[in-house]
Amino acid sequence: MRKITALTAAVLTVASVLTHTASAQQPGIKRTDLQRHDLSVPGREVNQVLIEFGPGISFPKHSHPGEEVVYVVDGSLEYALDGRPPVTLRAGEALFIPAGTPHAVKNVGSGTAAELATYIVEKGKPLLVLSPTSPK
Repeated sequence: MRKITALTAAVLTVASVLTHTASAQQPGIKRTDLQRHDLSVPGREVNQVLIEFGPGISFPKHSHPGEEVVYVVDGSLEYALDGRPPVTLRAGEALFIPAGTPHAVKNVGSGTAAELATYIVEKGKPLLVLSPTSPK
């Protein structure tokens, strides 16, 4: 039984790394992992990532296994959350994205845009899950 548990944990870890790596390697997007820590709430962790988007670059509809708090550091980014009209944020503005909410983001400015994304998520799950309608 321990071997099965260890194998399951290894598979989940590899899947998480592959999902994260795939999103990190998308042309025009640069991800810099800043920190990852366990929280005092069992089974939860916080991840903080700086994400830079080249001009006109977008990231397709996806969700996270927890909340995301976005702070736009530079430029203008448009966020399209399911069930809401799109919202454009500029440097210095923030957005809360509820757990599991499908959303997409696009750089709508003329230069590079950047966000500080803080994820409060379930530990051991992939940080990012592409929506079925999104290209892979």
